[in-house]
Amino acid sequence: MSFGAAAALAVAVFATSFLSGIFGLAGGLVLMGALLLFLPVTTAMVLHALTQMASNGSRAFLWRAHADGGIFARYMIGAAVAFALFAAVRYVPDQATVFIALGILPFVGLALPDSLAPRADRRFGSEICGFISTALQLVSGVSGPALDIFLVRSPLDRRAVVATKALCQVATHALKFAYFGVLIGGSVDAIPLPVIALAIGLAVLGTNLAKTILERLSDVQFRRWMKGLMIAIGLFYLTQGVYLYVTQ
Repeated sequence: MSFGAAAALAVAVFATSFLSGIFGLAGGLVLMGALLLFLPVTTAMVLHALTQMASNGSRAFLWRAHADGGIFARYMIGAAVAFALFAAVRYVPDQATVFIALGILPFVGLALPDSLAPRADRRFGSEICGFISTALQLVSGVSGPALDIFLVRSPLDRRAVVATKALCQVATHALKFAYFGVLIGGSVDAIPLPVIALAIGLAVLGTNLAKTILERLSDVQFRRWMKGLMIAIGLFYLTQGVYLYVTQ
């Protein structure tokens, strides 16, 4: 990996972790797209899992008092079922499929009306969320928008949303690492170890620096900014995915 690519990767990891630290979303989406510009799908998935486990892990620790353990436990039931199914199939998507999946996810979360939107606090809501989120994680590398569908409309304040989502994301990224890094055989051998260590460190730093900003936002501001970010990112990735399909 060239110095320029390593520097761009470091900036992307820090910026996206800072973004996720504030809103609990968008950072993973942006980082996955950035990694695909430099790396093949399997390598990008493994590195993304490592950095996101660090970022979400530090976020889960910072807001641990607000996390909903019951939702997390039920979430893991669905996640385990999805992982078992994918482990049996061992599907690896191409770049165009990943970009289009990344682009569609934010709009799914915004399109569902409140009357139809699933919620993690309802019966079987967390289990379904765990299954869908893990399946999307193993196809697109990102599952944040799916989690948002289930968590944002639940009766949780912004701290509980960020904390519970971070806890679920740590587990789901760990499953992604096991899937692509162990079952599929993807690796980060092409990336120097110091670059990997720097990426993990910057992921934690970005998350911690964002804590103050999240505390200053109101719940109304939090949800308004989330929607705007989801639309902008979704449009970008849909365009990128369609372009790849047309030009392949």
